[in-house]
Amino acid sequence: MNGGIRVDPAEAVPEGEGLLPDAPLIQDTVALDGDGTVIAEARHRAAGFLTRVQAEHGIPVSARAMDLTQLVVSELVTNACKYAPGPVLMELRVSGDAVEVVVWDSDPVLPVARAADAGRVGQHGLEIVMAVAQGFEVQREPVGKRITVRIALLDDPGGDIAGRNPL
Repeated sequence: MNGGIRVDPAEAVPEGEGLLPDAPLIQDTVALDGDGTVIAEARHRAAGFLTRVQAEHGIPVSARAMDLTQLVVSELVTNACKYAPGPVLMELRVSGDAVEVVVWDSDPVLPVARAADAGRVGQHGLEIVMAVAQGFEVQREPVGKRITVRIALLDDPGGDIAGRNPL
């Protein structure tokens, strides 16, 4: 894995959004090579990123956000490694009051959550990701696709896991 945390002052959070108005976008991008250790490495990378965000930038990150980010990273990177040939790119970024996990892979097929099936073993990753996410987006790219998941950095005072009000 390679990459590093980057703070881009040119990409500020819009005024009035998030925890720190006019704060620079904080991000970490890494190319994953797809070997057997890549999923664990991606999870550790995510935990390290959020730990540095707290320590170096003073942005609060709840324990729940730390756990959910690692879960989402694990699910998205697992699927990318399993279904897409070639490299996987992962970007972590703090924007406003959320961390965004962005995973790109070379497979142009867009993921679809499957219908609930108590007898099905496995293949629940996308359902899990969508259940814990504050936001979920899939974009087809000229090559492959890009999945972006937003996770609230702070716990919702009402106790909702995703940091949003239930529908």
